[in-house]
Amino acid sequence: VGSEMCIRDRKIYNTDMETDKTEEIKEFKKGSWINLVSPSESEIKQVCESINIQEDFIRDALDYEERARIDQEDDDNTTLFVIDVPIIEKNEENDIYTTMPLGMIIVRDDFFITVSLNKNKVITDFEKNKVKNFQTYKKTRFIFQILYLNASYFLSYLKKINKETEIAEYILKNSMKNRELLKMLSLEKGLVYFTTSLKSNEMVMEKTMRGKIVKLYEDDEDILEDAITENRQAIEMAQIYSNILNGSMEAYASIISNNLNVVMRYLTSITIVLAIPTMVSSFWGMNVNVPFQNNPFGFAIMIVISVVLTLIVAWWLRRKDMLK
Repeated sequence: VGSEMCIRDRKIYNTDMETDKTEEIKEFKKGSWINLVSPSESEIKQVCESINIQEDFIRDALDYEERARIDQEDDDNTTLFVIDVPIIEKNEENDIYTTMPLGMIIVRDDFFITVSLNKNKVITDFEKNKVKNFQTYKKTRFIFQILYLNASYFLSYLKKINKETEIAEYILKNSMKNRELLKMLSLEKGLVYFTTSLKSNEMVMEKTMRGKIVKLYEDDEDILEDAITENRQAIEMAQIYSNILNGSMEAYASIISNNLNVVMRYLTSITIVLAIPTMVSSFWGMNVNVPFQNNPFGFAIMIVISVVLTLIVAWWLRRKDMLK
């Protein structure tokens, strides 16, 4: 289950052109924004019938494996944008950084629809009116604002990944724990997901920048350029962090392997040292004639011989750096 609550939700927002205030409404009104979160079949049918669009536009955005792309339908003048947004999923041990598709649908000059499987911070910021100069009827600007905010959240999550990596490395320097190694592996996977999604989003933004998908207004074009810049910065950061994390994982793998070799060498040396008195006592325990068997100090002599041989072998192993 993701960090954002997995619930079904449908809300309609509209910006009053006179007061410039955005409020939630109940009816489908021209110029409004319809936000769908994991909609049911009945909700999909109701929305599509009410505003006269194909159901595939909504269903495509609900496919978890859907890649970032743009799809246009000239017959009903509808355009679908699909991008990847960053999310944090929770499990019993660690936070998992991954992405999910977000669909944005421009329905003629009438409606703007966003579709997602779960709630995410990008859309939540718009719902809470945290984005400046946001109006539901300015659909082109709305898309560019989403693209910019999405790239900003990628950067924010990347910084969190880097911070968690540093913490895991600090812990590993003091004690090798499987939990921290698994956490670093999870972060590495998250960086791979982020890099792939960011590159796909870049293709969508570059295609939009050519001006053939939606009409580019001069004021809004700056927002798209900033979004492309933020996205490229996020790609570079993801690649840098990924390379650093890969190098760290390889280094810790080598350290663990070397530590294991040191332990095995030490245990082998201890085994050799302990084998000396065992071997001596075995020889004098045989039921045959042996030296010092009639000597009243024979037992003490054998103890001395065992200790001397053990010390000699231990000294030799230490010289070979096999016993520390």
